[in-house]
Amino acid sequence: MNNDNTDYVSNESGTLSRLFKLPQHGTTVRTELIAGMTTFLTMVYIVFVNPQILGAAQMDPKVVFVTTCLIAGIGSIAMGIFANLPVALAPAMGLNAFFAFVVVGAMGISWQTGMGAIFWGAIGLFLLTLFRIRYWMISNIPLSLRIGITSGIGLFIALMGLKKHWRYCRQ
Repeated sequence: MNNDNTDYVSNESGTLSRLFKLPQHGTTVRTELIAGMTTFLTMVYIVFVNPQILGAAQMDPKVVFVTTCLIAGIGSIAMGIFANLPVALAPAMGLNAFFAFVVVGAMGISWQTGMGAIFWGAIGLFLLTLFRIRYWMISNIPLSLRIGITSGIGLFIALMGLKKHWRYCRQ
């Protein structure tokens, strides 16, 4: 007995395969589902860590949790539908730590003012991307510096986690 509902997902000539052009990309629905679950399990920690980090900036962790879920879901679905790319989107852990501990914590700027600055910064980055200036700028940064910046952000996140963990261990 052939069930039309199973053709939607399992049949390689089904709707998902046609919509996302899976055969042309050399993949199957099964492979993409496994990859999607792997990506989800790799990134789900962000949903729990982001509210803790931004909670240090006096933001309501419950609101941050829901917002993180919505933005990650909407952004990832939009990336799949409009760009046809299997890329998951979520808040950047390095940037939120910088926002909470440096901008709000050390500089004393309110989180509301900081979010306003982030909004206008995003508009500026959009314009730089639209006119391909961002690509030119990034391609002119030496590879060693790009690697160093990425490593520094990772070490900063690790330091924040270890400081918080160490505080709990000493109690």
